Amino acid sequence: MTTSWTARELMAGEHSAAVPAGPRRSPLAVRGGATPEWWAMVASADPAKQAVRELAWARLQEAGAARFPGARGRIPNFTGAEAAAALLADQPEWRAARVIKANPDLPQLPARARALADGKRLYMAVPRLAAERPFVLLDPADLDVPPRRAASIKGAMELGRPAAIEEMDRVDLVVCGTVAVNRAGVRIGKGGGFSDLEFGLLVQAGLVDADTLLTTTVHPAQVLDGDLPETAHDFRVDLVVTPTEAIRTGALGGRPPGILWDHLDDAKIAEVPVLARMRP
Repeated sequence: MTTSWTARELMAGEHSAAVPAGPRRSPLAVRGGATPEWWAMVASADPAKQAVRELAWARLQEAGAARFPGARGRIPNFTGAEAAAALLADQPEWRAARVIKANPDLPQLPARARALADGKRLYMAVPRLAAERPFVLLDPADLDVPPRRAASIKGAMELGRPAAIEEMDRVDLVVCGTVAVNRAGVRIGKGGGFSDLEFGLLVQAGLVDADTLLTTTVHPAQVLDGDLPETAHDFRVDLVVTPTEAIRTGALGGRPPGILWDHLDDAKIAEVPVLARMRP
């Protein structure tokens, strides 16, 4: 698969025959959640976004920048994630932030560990928001293990304090996982929709507002030129950080006002306890 195609070409349907039609089933893929059923759901839900994901995953693989367990089907771990986290931590908004919310994926582990090392309180979501208290709080003042261990998924679930939304503090800065992003701040995740739900819940509760900086750390191969598809429940990021560049997107708007209930079906609402409780 070539990396010379643009996101615009893929979205227009050009070269569509080169986008793999089905999943590559493997123990690693299934363990990471990329089951055949997941692939079918994501690809049929939004083929334009899936085409962009395929492009970003291919670019990472061809650049030799995809770390274990590989790029495809996930928020990809990338070479230089530590340098990107260090550059993010050098930004004035990071230095001023007291509370950070971050995704649990492996490429953002260095950013989560840096947050704890810098004395910041860190919120992470429970996988799939599957608990009545859908977040966990890691407070450096309460930890007696190295930041990297506490910031891992296993460490956070063991050491973090479960937090209901009404128990949480306002969030100063959000770090999210990304498959592809452009310089206008339009980002595409892996297709599960949980980042958008987490964001909507926090906005609805007044814990994320217009002053909360939205960021992501990525490899340069994940930064695509041109427009990317987005929907009303997607949010744009204000800052894209690679190992060598901090991109101020100037994103205007692109922030949903909370949970968009008409974008959720009954199955998704039933899957997330806090949504089932809040449902109007």
